[in-house]
Amino acid sequence: MTLEKQGETLITGFDFYNCDMHFSDKQKALRQEVRDFVETEVTPNINPYWEKAEFPWEIARKIVNLPIIGGPLFEHGAAGLDFVEMGLVMYELGKGDGSISTFYGVHSGLAMGSIGMLGDEEQKARWLPDMVKLEKIGAFALTEPDVGSNAAQVKTTARKSGDGFVLNGAKRWIGNASISDILIIWARDEDSGNFGGFVIEDPGGTEGVAINDIWGKVGKRAVLNADITLDEVFVPKENRLAHVNRFRDMAQVLGVGRYGVAWEAAGVAAGAFELALKYTKAREQFGKPIAGFQLIQQKLVEMATEVTLMQTLCLQLSHLINRGLLNAGTASMAKYNNARKARYVTQLARECLGGNGIIIENHIARLMLDAEIIYTYEGTNEVNLLLVGRELTGLNAFV
Repeated sequence: MTLEKQGETLITGFDFYNCDMHFSDKQKALRQEVRDFVETEVTPNINPYWEKAEFPWEIARKIVNLPIIGGPLFEHGAAGLDFVEMGLVMYELGKGDGSISTFYGVHSGLAMGSIGMLGDEEQKARWLPDMVKLEKIGAFALTEPDVGSNAAQVKTTARKSGDGFVLNGAKRWIGNASISDILIIWARDEDSGNFGGFVIEDPGGTEGVAINDIWGKVGKRAVLNADITLDEVFVPKENRLAHVNRFRDMAQVLGVGRYGVAWEAAGVAAGAFELALKYTKAREQFGKPIAGFQLIQQKLVEMATEVTLMQTLCLQLSHLINRGLLNAGTASMAKYNNARKARYVTQLARECLGGNGIIIENHIARLMLDAEIIYTYEGTNEVNLLLVGRELTGLNAFV
C-alpha cells in the first residue's frame, strides 16, 4: 500500500489485483495529484464543515488548482480527461469525502457536461470558461418534490413568451443550488411537450426564483442541497440549451454521471477500508494488534474482497465507455453494485474501530453516512436494479 521514492512515502492505496498495471503514466500522475490534494487539503479540514453542515469554500476553491475541471470536456479550457482519468478523480475524491466529490461531480460533470454536450458553440463559449475557473458555479435541477425516479415525467413547465420562456414549477435535492451562478432547469414545453434545459444565470438575483437549503441530512452534510420554486421565471431564448428536445438527449449526461458515481462509491469504500486496516494493525487489545484476531481478519478480508471487485468492475466499465459501449444496463449495474457494497464495506470498517468508529475525527463514520447518500442518488439503487433487469429481459418493470 506504500511506495518508497527518494526518501518519501507515497500513498498508493489498496490495489490487491494490481489494477495499476492498466493505467498509463499520465493517468497515474493525475491520480497522485488528486490523492495528494485529498491528503493535504480535504482529510485534515473537512470534518468541521461536515459536522456544522457548512459548505467548505476553503477546500472547494482550491480544486481549481487541479487539472480536472470539466472532466472529459476539452473546449474552452476544460480538462479534457479521458474516462479512466475521470473515474480515478472521482475515486480519489470519494476516498477523502463524499461532499467534495459531489460538489465536483455536480459542477464539473452534470452542469458543465450538460452545456458541453447539449449546448451550441455560443453557449459553450459564454459559460464554460468561467466555470472552468470556478468563477461561476453550476447546478443541475432535474429532481422534483413529486418526481424522482420517474425523472422523464417532470412537472416543471416552460411557456413561450416573447423572446424567451417562462418557467413554473419546483425542484428538490438540487446540489450546489444555493451557491450557483448557473442553474440548469429541466422542464417540458407547455405546447410541444418537448423536454428542454433552461439556464438561469444568477439565480439568487432572478425574480421568481426561491432557493432554500435542506437541513438535517445525515450524510454528505458539507454539500448543500436545496428546494427550488419557480414562479413565472423568465429565461431568454438564447438560454435554452440548443441540442436537447427529448429526455433521451439529456440521459447521456446522466449516463456519464452514473459512471462517475460508480467510481466514487468504490473510492468511499476503499477509503474506509484503508483507514480500518491501518487502525487494526496499530490498535492493541489482549497484548497484540486486533488485526491478528480471526474475527477482525474476517472483516478485513470481506472489505478487501468487495473493494477489489468494485475496482475491477470500474476498470472494465472504463474500457466500455472508451469504446462507446456503455449503456443504461452496464452503467446501472456498476452503480447498483458499488453503492450497495459501499454501504457494507463502510459498516464493517466502522465495526473494526468499535466505539472509536462512531466519531468523525476517525473519518470512517463520515464516509459510512456518505455511502448512504450514494445508495439513493444518481438513480436509487432499486431503479438501477430494474434498469439492469430491463436490459437482461427486454421487459420494463416500471409500467
